Amino acid sequence: MKDIDETKAPLLDHLIELRRRLLWSVAALGVAFLGCLYVARPIFAFLVQPLLKAGQGKIIYTDIFEAFFVEIKVALFAALMIASPVIAIQLWRFIAPGLYAQEKRAFLPFLLMTPILFTAGAAMAYYVAMPIALTYLLGYSGNVGGIEQEALPGVGNYLSFVTKFIFGFGVAFLLPVLLMLLERAGIVTRDQLKRGRRYAIVAIVAVAAVLTPPDIFSQILLAVPLYLLYEFAIVAIWFTQRRRARDAAEAPAE
Repeated sequence: MKDIDETKAPLLDHLIELRRRLLWSVAALGVAFLGCLYVARPIFAFLVQPLLKAGQGKIIYTDIFEAFFVEIKVALFAALMIASPVIAIQLWRFIAPGLYAQEKRAFLPFLLMTPILFTAGAAMAYYVAMPIALTYLLGYSGNVGGIEQEALPGVGNYLSFVTKFIFGFGVAFLLPVLLMLLERAGIVTRDQLKRGRRYAIVAIVAVAAVLTPPDIFSQILLAVPLYLLYEFAIVAIWFTQRRRARDAAEAPAE
């Protein structure tokens, strides 16, 4: 029991500590929101670049308040992205004192992997999946039975599309972290993951269908990386199992 942080704080002290961490998180989110609100238009200009690349040069709003609320949502969206490291640090500082030193060493890599994988997923959504999906979806414009069909996406509708794509891909790319945590907790094993590949493929396809528009290209663009990340998790678990076995073998000699 020597490697655990000694704390005998009563429940009230823990609640006070939780409140303090929440206040720091809210403060970080608030400061980031105010800063992002000031540059909300440039941020939205960045988000509409995939739309421009797909050949759509116009975006509209029909509700008089729609453009205003879109800037608020853009600022909040960007603030969540910017403040997420601070929130993660506050979460870590709250739970770390209750963990054994060995548990801290095991959990910290997952905490570090999360923003990296989320950013990778968001980047793939923005730079690869969205331009392809938009090119396909906007391809329905043109003459249909003598009627000119034209795409005029609204600012609110497009923002919803963008945030769904970016958050969807970002969260989906956290699959290795989830599987490695489940294995670490003893809920699943590496052998079970290997035997369950066919079920994993079905689940991945279902998730891709939910998180992307109903075109097959977007679904493939999410499903293929997800399956590769599933295989990556199996390999990563193998390495962590070897390290744990080596540490366990060396423990008596210390």
